[in-house]
Amino acid sequence: MHYCEAIERTKRRPTREVLVGNVGVGGINPVRIQSMTTSSTRDVEATVDQIMRLSDAGCEIARVTVQGMKEAEACEQIKNTLVQRGYTIPLVADIHFYPPAAMKVVDFVDKVRINPGNYVDKRATFKVIEYDDVSYAAELEKIEEKFTPLVEKCKRLKRAMRIGTNHGSLSDRIMNRYGDTPKGMLESALEFARICRKNDYHEFMFSMKSSNPQVMVHAYRLLAAEMYRLGWDYPLHLGVTEAGQGEDGRIKSAMGIGALLLDGIGDTIRVSLTEDAWREIDPCKRLVRFAEEYAAIAPMEPFSELLRPIDNIQRRPVVMPRTLALHRAGTVIAGVNSSDLVDADLVRKLGCEVKEEGLKLGVASADSIVLKAMPADKISREVLGQLKSAGVGLLGESSIHSEDVVNVLSLQEALEVRRQQELTARFALKLIKAEQSPLVVRISDEGQEMWEKLVVIQPSLIMYSPQQDRLHQARRFFEWLKQRDLKIPVMLNFAYDCSLEDLVIHAATECGALLCDGLGEGVWLEGPYDVDVLRQLSFGILQAARMRMSKTDFISCPSCGRTLFDLQDVTKRIMARTAHLPGVKIAIMGCIVNGPGEMADADFGYVGSKAGMIDLYIGKQCVERDISFVEADDRLVELIKREGRWQEPAVK
Repeated sequence: MHYCEAIERTKRRPTREVLVGNVGVGGINPVRIQSMTTSSTRDVEATVDQIMRLSDAGCEIARVTVQGMKEAEACEQIKNTLVQRGYTIPLVADIHFYPPAAMKVVDFVDKVRINPGNYVDKRATFKVIEYDDVSYAAELEKIEEKFTPLVEKCKRLKRAMRIGTNHGSLSDRIMNRYGDTPKGMLESALEFARICRKNDYHEFMFSMKSSNPQVMVHAYRLLAAEMYRLGWDYPLHLGVTEAGQGEDGRIKSAMGIGALLLDGIGDTIRVSLTEDAWREIDPCKRLVRFAEEYAAIAPMEPFSELLRPIDNIQRRPVVMPRTLALHRAGTVIAGVNSSDLVDADLVRKLGCEVKEEGLKLGVASADSIVLKAMPADKISREVLGQLKSAGVGLLGESSIHSEDVVNVLSLQEALEVRRQQELTARFALKLIKAEQSPLVVRISDEGQEMWEKLVVIQPSLIMYSPQQDRLHQARRFFEWLKQRDLKIPVMLNFAYDCSLEDLVIHAATECGALLCDGLGEGVWLEGPYDVDVLRQLSFGILQAARMRMSKTDFISCPSCGRTLFDLQDVTKRIMARTAHLPGVKIAIMGCIVNGPGEMADADFGYVGSKAGMIDLYIGKQCVERDISFVEADDRLVELIKREGRWQEPAVK
């Protein structure tokens, strides 16, 4: 399925230019950066102050929430005040559920965002509703009747529009026919786009957001592929919705947005963090800069991909060796220097826990460590013994001579070892099983001619370490493995030398783009960073790729003018009490609009329902209503306990 300009390099997908005020999106324009205010839109001064601060930080397009007529009317004053203060940044109105507000506000703003899941359809009830072709067609006619006036007005006033589909807010009609799937997201967007085109209105763009980066990437690719098929060239607005805060929020955003940018897909981006809006701009800039660096790399030789279907993503089948410390859900490997091995704090940095009965692996402990290029007399035997007894795998570089350590070999070294094993087996008149003598091979940029040696070697594990253009080189390598039916597990062994802020963006983008396609069984990140930093980042990447859940997964919206409580403060409080629950997904939503639908991927939901009140959800079902805000945190913990998902935090 053709979804991007090239699979072997980063080449921007050609699109038409859509003007948002004085800012062009798509065409030959750079990838534009945008964000959204968190103030009440009715508070004109506060909203203007936030937009000015966003603009000063490098934001090129600003969005405000417009849930009613008062907010729509306030946009006139917001726009005028900005102009008076010398700010020409385009203003976008965000609409949910209330078409009259869209019709009003389009007089004052440069662009309107509508959500096809709720612009005409009612809030989803998630019930099974049967639609035959006649009743479905009738629903589409109703959408056209209510949506066409906005299209006509945008066309007349030369306003732009975003058809902003969200995974969690699909209508009952769409979900009952297509499911809660990327395919449903695609059709939801196309329904509204067809009405725009029917009215010869083309100043629009799409978004296909989800809090799950893998779903988000899948949906955008399907949309891009469909536009290639139809000959459409509308720009794309990229974003992972409800990404959360801190490093995890940046990992999720980079994994989704970055993977698409490296495919040449995307014309404007927004990183949605549960932080002050202007803090979203820096990771946006880093993502755009990283994609530009990729686009500047000399293209590799084109190759054909036959075994990476984008419409049915599946993990590559592998045979996991029993004699190496690997994790089926995703392995984390840490490189350890000699200076680290004499550090009494090493076990903590590797995620291990010291208990009365000895060293124990924590949920987020490194599965294996690599002893990096050190003389044998520098190795702390006591620390190594503790790690081995706890189950940590021991690997080595530069041929460490120890029966406890499996050395990481070059292709040529591994080939020689395999030949020696075969000779030994032949003279001993018996076979030596590979499981008894695992071979770990590290390959870099050797090329396909050298890869053929893997067929002879049949290693137990591959450390894959391309030095540049990692995404495209890795795609070619995994395609080669699949075509030869080699089921050898592969670690993404990527080395970085950049700031910590860039490290998160680059590693999450490159590793995530592969892991979300089912390519790679784990990560070994290297660079001049503390081993604890690399370990935690590795686990964060695996979790964001929906592989290995090592901690609580928080889905929290970035806040906006609809939010009914201080989202940042509440999120920090809930994280403090529940961050020790690996595998539990908790959604924290500021209002009902971003409530049951938007948190489609969560186990439990904490949703602002009205002033001073919280609703609690299990999945998409509301189980407790109108809880006083002061009691809500305790009630959430009680609900998690009642559902059997609670465990007491470890005593430190």
